[in-house]
Amino acid sequence: MILVVEDEPGIVDFVERGLQRQGLEVVSALDGEAGLERALEPDVELVVLDLMLPRLSGMEVLRRLHAQRPALPVIVLTARGEVEDRIAGLDGGAVDYLVKTFALGELAARIRAQLRTASRGTTTIRTDTLRIDLVSRQVLVEGEPVRLSTTEFELLVYLAQNRPNVLSREEILRAVWGYSHDPGTNVLEVYIGYLRRKLRTAERPAPILTVRSVGYRFDEDAS
Repeated sequence: MILVVEDEPGIVDFVERGLQRQGLEVVSALDGEAGLERALEPDVELVVLDLMLPRLSGMEVLRRLHAQRPALPVIVLTARGEVEDRIAGLDGGAVDYLVKTFALGELAARIRAQLRTASRGTTTIRTDTLRIDLVSRQVLVEGEPVRLSTTEFELLVYLAQNRPNVLSREEILRAVWGYSHDPGTNVLEVYIGYLRRKLRTAERPAPILTVRSVGYRFDEDAS
């Protein structure tokens, strides 16, 4: 269950409808007190939290949640875009941060990533050549940082978490983009190309192998 704590009904409706279309179960609260009370219930798996709330501020909700349910992922959603506000939110216990106006697809991708992380009980993926920090969203290739977009990061995480399995196009599109069917798009192939260019080194190709007529798998011996 995803809880959206936001005092603007239009945003709540937009987020609820969008996430439900992606197959996520969503409930909402319109103020900080109601949001905190609902977030403490055990069926809530993740909170999308606005910082500017009536009755109880988002930062206070975050502080109390971090004290009472420290393992509950909270994604801060706010109009405040200053670096100081982002730092305050992350230091307060948030796992991620989105500034309004945001793309719903990006929010959904970040929610899915946090749910996968919570279900696996780990915050880091390590392979022979890669280190992927699921909280800071930092990727190191042989010790060197690589900057990935949100979608590139989600795609890499999904492939790495499911190694050495071969994943079909349909599985990847559903997990990363939220498609319930294959819409005939080449977006997956485009992003595989982006990842390969960013992850390869002078000594080694990117660890993503194409399995003809099937899909892709994470393989550090890929060529």
